[in-house]
Amino acid sequence: MTASNEMIIQQLNWRYAVKQFDKHRRIDDPTWRVLEQALVLSPSSYGLQPWRFIVIADAQLKSQLTAISWNQPQPADCSHMVVLAAKEKLDLDYVDQHIQRMANLKGVAPESLAGYRKMLASTVQGLDSHLDWNSRQVYLALGQLMTAAALMGVDACPMEGIQTEAYDQLLGLSGTGYRSVVGCALGYRDASDKAASAKKLRFSVDEVVQRL
Repeated sequence: MTASNEMIIQQLNWRYAVKQFDKHRRIDDPTWRVLEQALVLSPSSYGLQPWRFIVIADAQLKSQLTAISWNQPQPADCSHMVVLAAKEKLDLDYVDQHIQRMANLKGVAPESLAGYRKMLASTVQGLDSHLDWNSRQVYLALGQLMTAAALMGVDACPMEGIQTEAYDQLLGLSGTGYRSVVGCALGYRDASDKAASAKKLRFSVDEVVQRL
């Protein structure tokens, strides 16, 4: 079963970056499990998945995040706060683990993927910055999470305005090889949020889509 064309456009028009969440309303467990699966199923270059997703539902911890998010209220008031973290460095051990997982999935010997492994290793070793490249993969996951949320009628607010080093310290990421990149607050809009009724400012299709 697929969503109708009309429903997809309707929900993408419905969504916006929520400024004020209803602090009393929570995402139920079945809905949240689907959103977590949407994160896990996100695409990444070569399928390397160089990320971690930290889900914060604890009220006290979410409140602490507000102070290191330039005092924006969304972390404290949302139902669930997701911090998307990128792997700092990709090494050959990580490549080999990826090849082993791929071999297990395909039911083949890792040696049969030697050519692919060589290409992947060359790509990884040729990157100027692993963190920058991995951070771009994280944004693919962010987009998928927000789209899935919109289709399910769950509100979201992507948050780049966070103090990433302070986030890493608070969430125990420091020294793990992963760094916070961006946050996403999820929940349900508060009735008082005036941004909900603001007209969506977008270029027209013809202004941004070039057909060849």
